[in-house]
Amino acid sequence: MKNLIVLCSLTAIIAACATTSEVEKNYDKVMLNLLKTDFISKGPATVERILTQDDVQKACSTFTSANSDKVSEAIQKSQLSTIKYPSDSNYLGSWSEGEKIAQNGRGMQSSDEVGGVNGGNCYACHQITKAEISYGNIGPSLYHYGKLRGSNEATLKYTWAKIYNSQAFTACSNMPRFGHSGILNEKQIKDVMALLLDPASPVNN
Repeated sequence: MKNLIVLCSLTAIIAACATTSEVEKNYDKVMLNLLKTDFISKGPATVERILTQDDVQKACSTFTSANSDKVSEAIQKSQLSTIKYPSDSNYLGSWSEGEKIAQNGRGMQSSDEVGGVNGGNCYACHQITKAEISYGNIGPSLYHYGKLRGSNEATLKYTWAKIYNSQAFTACSNMPRFGHSGILNEKQIKDVMALLLDPASPVNN
């Protein structure tokens, strides 16, 4: 009887190991099925948006130290080609509106309206103005951004491109591709640009 119990225990352990191994081998498939069955689309937060990856997101999912240089170069080159600069060649809007966008963390969540206006949620990752005491530090401080860099054409183009599609300069960046992904429209990007570069903005005082 004792040997039978031991045999049954070993059989259960082997079966569990086999199941675990099977899950590990098919991890992507298992996770994909879980997302499809457990998540429900609501508002702009759709299952399709969660599951659908473009070529860059797929590349970043397989990013390793072994292929980092080659992948980084390819990603940055492809993303730089997606930049759409302002149609009227005017880069700066209203810094006060830009500050509202920077403070606004709404958008693309299940509780938001489809087609609603998104915020930039910039303070979640950056220090921007001296008056704001609550901010993240995932990204660098942007305080005195324009004061330190000026507003020459090179700075304007770089800053616009970085906001529009951050991966044009840093492959697999955590920063959202605000313009490329349609999170912010052209006017909103102009307003954020003004927040960063207008001499009158609190960023530069």
